[in-house]
Amino acid sequence: MSTYRAEVLWHRTVGESDSDFLDNRYSRRHLLRFDGGLEVTGSSSPHVVPLPWSDTSALDPEEAFVASLSSCHMLWFLSIAARRKFCVDRYLDTASGVMARNADGKLAMTVVTLHPDVTFSGDRQPMRDELDQLHHAAHEACFIASSVKSEVRCEPVYGALRSGV
Repeated sequence: MSTYRAEVLWHRTVGESDSDFLDNRYSRRHLLRFDGGLEVTGSSSPHVVPLPWSDTSALDPEEAFVASLSSCHMLWFLSIAARRKFCVDRYLDTASGVMARNADGKLAMTVVTLHPDVTFSGDRQPMRDELDQLHHAAHEACFIASSVKSEVRCEPVYGALRSGV
């Protein structure tokens, strides 16, 4: 079993008053930190929270979700292709996700579609059915795709609350 961690940090921006926050007029810009030292600016999607409270230049959770599925598929695809002796020179995926109401009526990422465009080199080139098999095997191996309906737990830390609350 492996554990993966991410740190998400948000704080009120200088100049935002208490009333800005209470009126839901605050910046959604935040920082995502990963175990290797990478820091990425995050924000809500402007499709969910309008400008100026969202940051269009930042990574939003919906984009991160689509990217993690695409990245996992690609990494498995490369591994499987190498094992099957197909030399991959380039892999480009213009993945997309659709936010819509699910069967329970909740907004959800209902469909993520990968559009991988793979270039091979060498004498051994996959036929279309072999390429389909590579993608199928990558999809079956991708643990992010297998986790889409995973349990999400929330275990708050209560140390910052005033005593008696």
